[in-house]
Amino acid sequence: MHSLLLVGCGGFLGAIARYSIGLLILPMGGQGRFPLGTLAVNILGCLAVGVLAGVGERYQVFGTEARLFLFTGLLGGFTTFSAFGLEASHLLRRGELASAALYVGCSVVLGIGAVWVGVKLAAMLPR
Repeated sequence: MHSLLLVGCGGFLGAIARYSIGLLILPMGGQGRFPLGTLAVNILGCLAVGVLAGVGERYQVFGTEARLFLFTGLLGGFTTFSAFGLEASHLLRRGELASAALYVGCSVVLGIGAVWVGVKLAAMLPR
């Protein structure tokens, strides 16, 4: 139960941060055709997960509870793209270039394809 609360509290804060950044981006033209707010959140999330993962590796400072709160909760609520970036980075750092390319390619192509299929399925629902 404790771990669920850690993830939930982190996710709550991450979602608020994600929404707040979206609000900040709106006056900068973020409501146009290009998804600037989402791009900003995804890149900031990747930067944050990289810094936190690097600090965690270097100094061994994050225990299980901190990882649950920060990575699964806070950054998971902020953007799951950061997890995608971290996992791809781990594959690259281990020298698994083919696996990294496959993971990135499948994630992007299958993810977009799944959204397209979902939209088509929803369009088939009765009004």
